Amino acid sequence: MTNDKVETTKSECTQSRHPLEPLSLAEIERAVEVLKKQSDKITATTRFVSITLHEAPKEKILNPSNEVISREADVVLFDNGTNSCYEARVKLENEGQLISLEHIANVQATMTVDEQVECEQAVLRSVQFQELIREHYGIDDVSRVMVDIWSSGYYGEEEERTRRLARPLCFVRSHPNDNGYTHPIEGLRPVVDLNLMEVIRIEIYNHYPIPYISCEYTSDQVSKVRTDIRPLEIVQPEGPSFQINGYQVSWQKWSFVIGFTMRQGLVLHHLTYDNRSVLYRAALSEMVVPYGDPAEQQARKNAFDCGEYGLGCCTNSLELGCDCLGYIKYFDANMCTSRGELLVIKNAICLHEEDVGILWKHTDRRLNNPEVRRSRRLVISSIATIENYEYGFFWYLYQDASVQFEVKMTGILSLGAVPPEKKSPYGSLIAPQLFAPYHQHFFNMRLDLAIDGINNTAYMIDVEADPDDAAHNQFHNAFHINKILLETEKQARSNLCLEKSRSWKFENSAVRNGVGEATGYKLHPGDNAVPFSSSKAWWRKRASFVDYHVWITPFDEKEMFGSGNYPNQSQSDIGLLHYTEQDRSIVNKDIVLWYTFGVTHIPRQEDFPVMPVVTAGFSLKPSGFFDINPSNDLPKAIKKTVKECCEN
Repeated sequence: MTNDKVETTKSECTQSRHPLEPLSLAEIERAVEVLKKQSDKITATTRFVSITLHEAPKEKILNPSNEVISREADVVLFDNGTNSCYEARVKLENEGQLISLEHIANVQATMTVDEQVECEQAVLRSVQFQELIREHYGIDDVSRVMVDIWSSGYYGEEEERTRRLARPLCFVRSHPNDNGYTHPIEGLRPVVDLNLMEVIRIEIYNHYPIPYISCEYTSDQVSKVRTDIRPLEIVQPEGPSFQINGYQVSWQKWSFVIGFTMRQGLVLHHLTYDNRSVLYRAALSEMVVPYGDPAEQQARKNAFDCGEYGLGCCTNSLELGCDCLGYIKYFDANMCTSRGELLVIKNAICLHEEDVGILWKHTDRRLNNPEVRRSRRLVISSIATIENYEYGFFWYLYQDASVQFEVKMTGILSLGAVPPEKKSPYGSLIAPQLFAPYHQHFFNMRLDLAIDGINNTAYMIDVEADPDDAAHNQFHNAFHINKILLETEKQARSNLCLEKSRSWKFENSAVRNGVGEATGYKLHPGDNAVPFSSSKAWWRKRASFVDYHVWITPFDEKEMFGSGNYPNQSQSDIGLLHYTEQDRSIVNKDIVLWYTFGVTHIPRQEDFPVMPVVTAGFSLKPSGFFDINPSNDLPKAIKKTVKECCEN
């Protein structure tokens, strides 16, 4: 399946490039060349972990002048030979110039895609590993073994502080096209030094037999495929309603810039509605997937998929008709390998429109004149594969000025083995001898707010019942809202509260609506969770963002990630807890909303062999931003004549 026939729209124009558009291939190539020529830190053992646009100062973007905004790149380097991390900034105009180069002590940079591949090769060529799988499991053909890199984390061991480590999980295929994840090698776990790219030891636990149940999912191996599905076409004969200029998008009253980084993946910049600003920058900051099984093989499983693996580098090339349906515009992701060679993920981001049912409707029975408007949304999406799991990241923009973010979780469960006729108290038995540990997924969003401008104020809003004995409440039905001004970072740390229907509102006191109140947007949380691991758990010491659902900080360009810049093998919190301990003022400031949402996954047999999509997310909706429903101006839906569904 290809997308060769998908073309850019006729409405695409040739305006100037926006300064927040991601780096071009030529700019990435120039950054590599500058570092090789102007720095002595690029050696045979140096890896380019990431090359990302250095975003220009906010004031220059929001208050444009005739001044040309310089294009610069931020580069993270890691030297396996010296176990050293460096940060560089490179000016990209003309021949380029190295602006700065700084050694970042005692950190482990994000693992690169190349290291993931090389780690698997290191395990497979280990003579000790080959001997152990032959001795314990009767596996003679090492080429059938799958090795998934897993971060080492930090559990108080000296080697985790001083070495660059991985603790892979291993599986075995019964044939070349087999679903190998159904055959976990439980009881052997290699430990790999990624600097040496060697197995330094293999930890041996219980020797459970490998479950060899066969459960395939590819269309060529499923025994009987449905034959009663007829085509469903999405047709836009006049083309889509969006306009594209490079990575700049406008759709009805919305406009924004699509960004992309090797660590975060999809980013939205400078989001405005009817030329009024809503968000300056919006992206996933970090995520963590902690597992709840204390067994030795499973206990260290907790993946920080942004900071440890790099979501952008794991992004899929999307396919028309499979990942996206309709009239599609794709955007490529430009990056490089860890050796500085150019790398392009084709069709990394998908843009299209969707019909999503009724937006609003009313029928005046006296006049018999139903008025209905159909809802259409613009979808900006990408999908990343982190070994066994897939994560789809979907931004939705609506005609009523609402913004929604949704994560779609699918892929294959991280499975383990149990002895015959046994079950685990910490996971679901999926098939004989095969279980899926209970686990959670937590996502932290960094939302750089700009509600009608950058100076905003945050409120927590609780709904509360009036006292039963109040004189005015004789029918015991009264309730009101309690609007609480959040003045400092520590005060703003807060959790959802179902009993109070808690929400958060963000206002611009300098702009007033038709009833004289400050314009604003409100955070509408979706389904959520709290961590079940103790606060003493090692992974929680690196993931303070799960401690609260809502955090609010004043803008600081150095505070970009919920677990800090380098969570890989970090020894303590370097993220949101550290940021907010400063307890800075957040009243009428340039503020950033950090929202954490989670899913508790108790696996079902129906999640096997590939899990149906599970969704989680949130919405931002205008609240006093307009004087009336902003979608009141939509044209009436055009009536269509369709065939009766049961017509012969």
